[in-house]
Amino acid sequence: MSRAAVRYSAEIPYGAYWSTPFARWQGSLAHLHSIEFAAWVAKRELARRRIDPKVFDYGVLGFSVPQVHSFYGAPWLMGLIGAGTVGGPTLMQACATGVRTLLAGVQEIESGLATTTLVLNCDRTSNGPHLYYPNPKGPGGTGAAEDWVMDNFACDPLGPHAMIITAENVAKRHGIGTAEQHEVVLHREAQYAQALEQDAAFLKRFMTLPFEVPAPNYKKTVARLEGDEGLTRSTPEGLAALKPVSPGGTVTFGGQTHPADGNAAIVVATREHARELSADPKIAVRIRGFGLARAELAHMPEATVPAAAQALAQAGSRIADLAVVKTHNPFAVNDLYFARQTGIDWRTMNPYGCSLVWGHPQAPMGTRSIIELIEALALRGGGLGLFTGCAAGDTAMAVVLEVGDA
Repeated sequence: MSRAAVRYSAEIPYGAYWSTPFARWQGSLAHLHSIEFAAWVAKRELARRRIDPKVFDYGVLGFSVPQVHSFYGAPWLMGLIGAGTVGGPTLMQACATGVRTLLAGVQEIESGLATTTLVLNCDRTSNGPHLYYPNPKGPGGTGAAEDWVMDNFACDPLGPHAMIITAENVAKRHGIGTAEQHEVVLHREAQYAQALEQDAAFLKRFMTLPFEVPAPNYKKTVARLEGDEGLTRSTPEGLAALKPVSPGGTVTFGGQTHPADGNAAIVVATREHARELSADPKIAVRIRGFGLARAELAHMPEATVPAAAQALAQAGSRIADLAVVKTHNPFAVNDLYFARQTGIDWRTMNPYGCSLVWGHPQAPMGTRSIIELIEALALRGGGLGLFTGCAAGDTAMAVVLEVGDA
């Protein structure tokens, strides 16, 4: 069924967004409570942009790995940044959380219930919680235990199957081999290298570098990051020496991303407030469309295509209209499948890098990707852009944005 184009009035003030560097799990950010850390970062970044936290009348928090007291969610976060009268939801949709929270912020403005929203996503895959579910009627009165991060990476209970199997299923169905996946990896790393040129000029458009890593009590600096931490530098020879992770499969450790820690945020506002909060009021960042889709069981990478199609339909646009495409690619298979289905050259996708390279902290991953999409469009002088990314449960979400003259 076709859908008519939708016109959103909410906008993203240009420059009113940020991301921390992403650090490979058990790295320099592993000791920090993800929500408290995200609030600490938000206060500093808002101050740099001369945005008073009291301007917010709504907040959306997204995460996928619980932390101590995360039950209090968005109200706790907003109180920590100095917006103690502001409420809002806490959302979790695995790696699609970044788009889901952005949609929630947009919807509140479209409904007239808010004018200025902080959409913040954070996660720490390091040191994830180990949960115990009591069951007094269980054998010996013993309950069930779960390692939140590792057990859920390893098992989708509907299958049951590990997430890597979803990539293998798509690779087998569409004839995507290991060598082709490794070619994508090398190209994506070369694209990310462009983000590091001129003293990381691209990253510094939205990331404060060097980044001061605080102690858990936030009273001193314990490390400084010059950029994303723990990234792999691949070579053709090194990749060729790797064996597939699953027996008889195609996906190697080199052909997939790595878990990480970090946070990222985007401000969403009415058109009037967006101009006031923008770093450059002459630039408008308009929301054009959203999409949600679910693929066949255990075929997660396939969900990105129908999600993108739905977002484009809402925007009243076509693939050919897009100036920039960014994707979440936990596996190189994702980009190859998306390119084959849409006709896009996979080499043109993901300028300046992507999650395949800089990591996978789940909820904030999509938020950073959207920020990079905005900046890539701005560097081109504007245009229409798409971000699409899959998530656990064989789902995906997508968003279409337009950067242009205000």
